[in-house]
Amino acid sequence: MKVKICGITNLKDALHAVECGADALGFVFYNQSPRYITLAAAKRIIDKLPPFVERVGLFVNEGLETIDTVCRYSSISRAQIHFDVDEESLNAIERPTLPVVRARCADDIMKFSDRYRLVDAYSEAYGGSGKRLNLEWFDGVDCSKIILAGGLTPENLEEVKQFGFYGVDVSSGVESVKGKKDPQKVERFIRNAKSL
Repeated sequence: MKVKICGITNLKDALHAVECGADALGFVFYNQSPRYITLAAAKRIIDKLPPFVERVGLFVNEGLETIDTVCRYSSISRAQIHFDVDEESLNAIERPTLPVVRARCADDIMKFSDRYRLVDAYSEAYGGSGKRLNLEWFDGVDCSKIILAGGLTPENLEEVKQFGFYGVDVSSGVESVKGKKDPQKVERFIRNAKSL
């Protein structure tokens, strides 16, 4: 199972997550978030990452030009689109995209079903809330293109094993304080996810 550690704000957390086996790191370019990172700070971290680690930029209510500019400047490899958007807009973005479905009900998880997508619990705060999704919504659903987010911790990963998700995404579940990762939690989360 693929693992994304989101809300990276410093090089130490980034390198530790990669050493532990993270497949992707998330950088939050949304200035209302406690995990917000400036373009320059993200670039400094990304420039020091080893190859083959996906670098995901999280965007909320940004124009397509802004998204393209930020991705180009900071070497973001994939744009995570955390707001309502249509297929045409996703296709217009230069980088590969990862649409986010902020699910309020079971029907929501089928949005963008032809694409890889991140499914998170609905929250006014646009992610990092620690809210959990109702896992029963995924019964009988092909989850091979779904990255599950929302309220995941090293301790509860076992519960998602049966659904066959492509990956899991965690932010608040591996933090010591908002914006700073707990090294032991990161290590345990990745180890537990990779053993599923």
